[in-house]
Amino acid sequence: MPPPPKDARPSRRRPALVAGAVVVLLAAVVTFALLATSDDEGRRQGATAKPTPPEWSQEAGRWLTSLPGLRYAGTMTLAGRPVQVRLTVTRAGLGTGRLTDGTVSADLVAIDGSTYVKGGTAFWRAYSGEAARAGSFAGRWAKVPSALSGLADVSDILGPRSIATRLGSAGRWSTVKVGTTPAYRVRTAEADYFVTTSAPYRLVRVRAAGQGRPQFAVSPLANTAAAFTELRPRVAALGGAGDPTLRFQPGKPDFVNCNDNMSGCTLSVDATLTSPRGTVPAGARAAMRATITAEGRTLGSCTGSAPVPAGRTVELRCKVTSPGWRSWLRVVRETPGPHPYEGYARVIGEAVAASDVDRLLDLVDREREQVISPSPSATPSSTP
Repeated sequence: MPPPPKDARPSRRRPALVAGAVVVLLAAVVTFALLATSDDEGRRQGATAKPTPPEWSQEAGRWLTSLPGLRYAGTMTLAGRPVQVRLTVTRAGLGTGRLTDGTVSADLVAIDGSTYVKGGTAFWRAYSGEAARAGSFAGRWAKVPSALSGLADVSDILGPRSIATRLGSAGRWSTVKVGTTPAYRVRTAEADYFVTTSAPYRLVRVRAAGQGRPQFAVSPLANTAAAFTELRPRVAALGGAGDPTLRFQPGKPDFVNCNDNMSGCTLSVDATLTSPRGTVPAGARAAMRATITAEGRTLGSCTGSAPVPAGRTVELRCKVTSPGWRSWLRVVRETPGPHPYEGYARVIGEAVAASDVDRLLDLVDREREQVISPSPSATPSSTP
């Protein structure tokens, strides 16, 4: 038989050599990793271990969580002007307060991770960054606009319990002076907190991030009864609160079952979410306020709202059942000839559905029970 090809025998050996090389390389990698871990174990553990919070931050945290609330007084910059801010924030972060600049003012309420503002047309035109839509939000509660982002989450940034948690996990601090008082400055992404450097360690100032850069002097609140008296009615009125972060393009209103219908006239409008783009934000809602007019006078108005679906277009409906509509229709019945009427609709974002108000009030009542409780020896007349 002819001799085998010259490269036959090496071709049978090559896989064994390659496999052997792979095994050697893998063994080398494993050995190196084990040696590196053994040599650097102490340094690695030191790098990942969380530092123990300093005693002063723990003391300040215990003081904060023992309080029923905090009082804040300070300023923030809106439209290039300093605006006075007053806030009372309970232990869990429920807040109520006011913005003031001369004769222009707006009320504030904070609950469930959001802050809401209620101001007149002058406030919305001057300070909200939403001058073109002032008519849509003036005189009603609305989520704070982007121009007030420094107050967007009062509960988290200014709530005593939340601040105590932030101080307890403080990783960076320095020593500064607040006026003439030496203080530890604890920096976080959301705010800087200033705590006195001598015992008893007390929070004395907060500087929040976000537009407006609110800065507050801090004082303890001994009695929250007045705060809850102001807070609860504001929360009760949040149903239908607007959301300036949502923008819609409404279609033309349609009349549904209106002609010669004494019980009322229904208006229907399709509205498409135009901002923000991309995925529809969780919980996004659209709200419509519709008005029917005829012969130069308003016959009635109605409101309706609905969640925004993934397709971004929502149908909104509401029914006008006013005395004005019924009286006009009676005249129409008795007067031959055409009687035109028109419908107008304004669509805005809605932050709080009417059905969600009871849940928010429950949060208020539970917090009130925890921070306002008469002592066993209190007389009925001294009970808050």
